[in-house]
Amino acid sequence: MKPARPDSPAARRTLQRIAVVGAGIAGLACARTLRQAGRQVSVFEAGAQVGGRMALVASPFGGFDAGAQYFTVRDARFEHALQAAAPGLARRWSANAVRVLDEHGRVVEAALPVREPHWVATPDMNAIARRWAEPLAADLHLGTRVCAIARDALDPARWQLHTQGEGDSAVHAGFDAVLLAVPSGQARLLLGGLAAARPPEGGERPLGGQRTTRSGERGGLQPLAEAIANVQAAPCWTLMLAYPQAAQPGLHTLGPQWNAARSTHHRIAWLARESSKPGREPIERWTVQASPAWSREHAGDDEARAGAKLLKAFAEITGIRATPAWSRAVLWHEAQTTAPLGRPCLWDSAAGLGACGDWCLGHRVEDAFVSGLELALAVL
Repeated sequence: MKPARPDSPAARRTLQRIAVVGAGIAGLACARTLRQAGRQVSVFEAGAQVGGRMALVASPFGGFDAGAQYFTVRDARFEHALQAAAPGLARRWSANAVRVLDEHGRVVEAALPVREPHWVATPDMNAIARRWAEPLAADLHLGTRVCAIARDALDPARWQLHTQGEGDSAVHAGFDAVLLAVPSGQARLLLGGLAAARPPEGGERPLGGQRTTRSGERGGLQPLAEAIANVQAAPCWTLMLAYPQAAQPGLHTLGPQWNAARSTHHRIAWLARESSKPGREPIERWTVQASPAWSREHAGDDEARAGAKLLKAFAEITGIRATPAWSRAVLWHEAQTTAPLGRPCLWDSAAGLGACGDWCLGHRVEDAFVSGLELALAVL
C-alpha cells in the first residue's frame, strides 16, 4: 500500500509528529502551542541554550542580555502567555528615561516620550525562554544543527532531518511536518537546498502545494524559499563591559547618570547599563550595540578588533575611560529585520513545511511570539 500523498485528506488528518527547527521565542511559542494541542513535537536547536537573541552571556561579574534588551507587550495573547507560563518573570524597566545622544555623546533629548512600557525578564532576558522550554525538555535537542531537510527515505510522505552536533551526525526521520523557526537567511538556505533536490517518486514536488496563512490566503505554487527572498536583516556587533571598580566605597556608578541611550554616533546605536535593570546584579555592567551600517562594514572583523573600536566609541560617548575588568564582543549576523515578510508566517499545507520568526512581522520579541503562535494555529 502506497503512503498517502502529502496533499491528501488522509495526510492532513495525521500531522501528528512535527519537527520545529530553532528554539528561540518563535520556535518555543510554536512548539508549546502544538504540544498543548496534543501533537508530538521535537525541537532542534543549534545553540547550547534556548532563547535565540533572548541570550544570556555570563561573566564573573554578572550576566549580560547579549541580544534583545527589552520587550513590549502589545498583543493580548503575548500578555496572556507571559502571565500564564512565566508569572512574575517580567518586570517594567524605566531605564531612567532613555536619552538620545548626538555622535559626541551630548544629550540631544533628555527623555523619550513614554509611548509604552519597556519590560525585561528577571534575572535575565533568557529566563522567559528557559521557563517556556521546560515542558519540551524531553524532546529538546540542544547543540544540534539541522544541516538539511529531505523526504523520509522509508516513507516519502514524511520528512527527515540531517543534523550535526558535538562532532556526530544523525538522521531524525518520520516527521509529518517541519517548521523552521530560524533567522530568514538560515531558512532560505534550508529551503533552497530542498527546492533544488530531486522530487520524490510519484511526481510530488518537495515544495509543492499552495502556501496558506491562518486567514486562508494562498500564495501560489512558488517555493517557500522564494517568499523569503526579499526579507532583509542587519547585523549587529555587541560589546559587553564589566566595571567592578565602581563598587568601591563612595562610587556607585561610572560616567553618566542615565542608564540607557540611543546614539547617532557612527559606531554605536544603543547603550544600556545592565545593572540598572530590575533583578540584576549590582556590579556596573554595560551592553553596547553597534549601528547596523557599522556592523555591516565590520562584519569581517574579529572579536578583538571590533571590541577595541567599540570600546573607544563607548568612552567617547560616556566619558568612562577606565579599563573594564571583563569584556566580550559578539556578532549577531541577523539582528534586526529591515525588510520583513509582511505576514505572520509561511505554511505550505500540502508539503507540510512552514517558517516563522520575528522577521515575518518586524524585529520585536513579541513579533517572534506572534509569528510562532500563528504558524502553530495554521498547522492545527
